[in-house]
Amino acid sequence: MTVQIHDGARWQTVCALADLQPGRGVAVLLPEAVGQVALFRGRGGELYAVDNLDPFSGAPVLARGLLGSRGDRPTLISPMYKQVYDLTDGRCLDESTAPDGSPAVLRRWPVRALDGEGAFEVEGTLDAAGALDAAGALEADGGIAA
Repeated sequence: MTVQIHDGARWQTVCALADLQPGRGVAVLLPEAVGQVALFRGRGGELYAVDNLDPFSGAPVLARGLLGSRGDRPTLISPMYKQVYDLTDGRCLDESTAPDGSPAVLRRWPVRALDGEGAFEVEGTLDAAGALDAAGALEADGGIAA
């Protein structure tokens, strides 16, 4: 199986699913307009892709963060100042704004795992403006597996 991230224009193949260790993240470099994405495989096999840039420190380190949960919500803990982000919508659960006054929200990227027959899993979608719609699943290439 291969893992792909949608960069807002098209699906980019980034690695083999077997290359991702459950519970660990990797930094993926997408085209310049996107930059670095932190890609995670959860212990249950789910895939998450968020911007790698920590809004509080400005450092590209989120791929080194820890996966966890708050209640039934999957979370990412930043390795810098330990802010916790909800992976279902990208928002920081500890603070609503970053030091620069911008919203403390990570951009989420649609991600899928393709097998040889074209089945895939998707986490999130892009809306018409290119922002992630956390509520839905991207329908492309014939359907989704939720």
